[in-house]
Amino acid sequence: MASKRNKQYEELSSLRLDKWLWASRFFKTRKLATEAINGGKVHLNGIRVKPSRVVKVGDTLDITREAYRYHIEVRGLNDKRRPAKEAQLLYNESEESIRLREQERELRKLNSASVHQPDKKPNKKERRQMDKWRGR
Repeated sequence: MASKRNKQYEELSSLRLDKWLWASRFFKTRKLATEAINGGKVHLNGIRVKPSRVVKVGDTLDITREAYRYHIEVRGLNDKRRPAKEAQLLYNESEESIRLREQERELRKLNSASVHQPDKKPNKKERRQMDKWRGR
């Protein structure tokens, strides 16, 4: 029992990639992290890897989540999922990555604002007019 306790307090030198992504809160579950890695959404030091690949301090990760890309450097290792404030200490995101993500967010906001959404659902007469206009 004592050896288990000592191991718990030892500083980690390496950790599985899927576990690190989960602990650093990039993905809600390890299963989602594993699926992203297998799907080619995560690259370690510019190389596509498997979920069991070992991550060390100083490694760089390219992560694609939804439409956003993150380019980060690993600053710390933790095998436990801790609060978000602590999870942010595990990595350092590059300034360019933050800037590109903000630009993408602004573009999405502008595109969604330009799409007109109707105020109400069309009634039966309006639906018939739309079908006639569409040639049905």
